[in-house]
Amino acid sequence: MVDHLTFRDLRYVLAVAEHRHVGRAAAACGVSQPTLSVQLRKLEEQLGLVLFERSSRSVVPTPACDRLIGHVRAAVAEAEAILEIARSLRDPLAGRLRLGIIPTLAPYLLPLVFAPLREALPALEIEPWEDQTAALTERLRAHALEAALLATEVEHADLESRALFDEPFLAALPPDHPLASRPVVAESELAPDILVLSDGHCLRDQALAACGHEGGIGGALRAASLPTLLNMVAAGYGTTLIPALAAGAAQDAGIVLRPLARRAGRTVRLVWRARYPGRAAVEAVGRVIAGRLAGFAERAAAGAVV
Repeated sequence: MVDHLTFRDLRYVLAVAEHRHVGRAAAACGVSQPTLSVQLRKLEEQLGLVLFERSSRSVVPTPACDRLIGHVRAAVAEAEAILEIARSLRDPLAGRLRLGIIPTLAPYLLPLVFAPLREALPALEIEPWEDQTAALTERLRAHALEAALLATEVEHADLESRALFDEPFLAALPPDHPLASRPVVAESELAPDILVLSDGHCLRDQALAACGHEGGIGGALRAASLPTLLNMVAAGYGTTLIPALAAGAAQDAGIVLRPLARRAGRTVRLVWRARYPGRAAVEAVGRVIAGRLAGFAERAAAGAVV
């Protein structure tokens, strides 16, 4: 007979089900692997069920676990909501805030805003989580993140967003490219040999749309990350559009940057759950980031970087 279920037990089950690996689940929960394994076996004994099929290589949820996991996930989400509400009642600007951020933004924005955030919000522990837009949105809706920095509009009624700053795109060209001698480059002129990121990156779709390729392109080279894309341009494989915050990295790679005729760009937005009780903390983070990037679009268009 089950005497009681603890929040800790449910978190362990959920972590193992998500990671399919006891070691990684233990690390995610902040405990040792033996501690998690022992507690999990005690829970299975209490329930009279085997929740995971274990082997030397993997941990796979059993059919019984599959039947229960939805209830476990809901219970963990509700328990975390209780903790979030209690924390916000004590101090709305204290505690942990897990912040998602897209890969084409994270390496360039975080170094600019982490120090100002620590100075302005010393009691707030910000944990960045880098992933593509779809994955971040899913984690946000599943209560695995408190907020996310995205470069697209959100289309879910349970999410809210605030525009923080506009980020222009710049033409990125090999030094010997014919367009490198131009003071300004028309977006359509980049189309014949444009390089793009792989599917799943919002920057890929935005760059193609800016250059008149809304329907996609056929055989263009694709890169898995923005640093790889920059290296491909530097090596002379083609041209691309980059967000202005990446200008420093592009120049370090020997790439020529030029402003665009139509000033295509993207808007960086802060997104959170509409019912998230820690909204005050999210909004405070947004104010700090927006303040740090105030006037950035105008400076980037004039050829300056932050």
